[in-house]
Amino acid sequence: MIQFKTLVLGDYETNCYLVWAEGSQECVVIDPGYEPARILEEAKALGKTITAILLTHGHFDHVGGVRPLFAQTDCDIYLCPEDCAMPERLTAGSLCYTNSVAEGDTLELAGLTFSVLHTPGHTPGCVCYACEDCLFCGDTLFAGSCGRTDLPLGNWSMLKKSLQRLKNLNVNYKVYPGHGSATTLEAEKKYNPYL
Repeated sequence: MIQFKTLVLGDYETNCYLVWAEGSQECVVIDPGYEPARILEEAKALGKTITAILLTHGHFDHVGGVRPLFAQTDCDIYLCPEDCAMPERLTAGSLCYTNSVAEGDTLELAGLTFSVLHTPGHTPGCVCYACEDCLFCGDTLFAGSCGRTDLPLGNWSMLKKSLQRLKNLNVNYKVYPGHGSATTLEAEKKYNPYL
């Protein structure tokens, strides 16, 4: 059964998630944007070893802590490489990753199974990670809103298609976005004007 802890980090209040299966000694980190030392401390306090980093996209406020965490843990880093086309001013330098992810991939990590949904629009390589009844969606979908598309390589028409795809999912996922409060897919279908 999935367990996780949410950390709200940095000036942009990015949600970083430490995720593990009940009973597992390992955890994955989703979107370590800032404060890598705090992330390491939280993992240690939980008694977990960080074995992987999952990136929903490559913007600096989601990847800023990747290199220091990698240096300390030598863990695998998963990213959709389409985000490597973005200007480095948006990605805190060249993006650091060890493994590519794409639509339909399945990842077995920390005792859990994550399914990859490619949801471009906010960035070309935006992905969501579905695990059990949880959807970690980065900046694709927020409670009552959605990701911006006015930055380089953002694409509103693509984001609309991605949001429609999420709307058509037949699981009432608990939605854990890159910023702001958690929600459910059912609530967003009812109240989110972008869905």
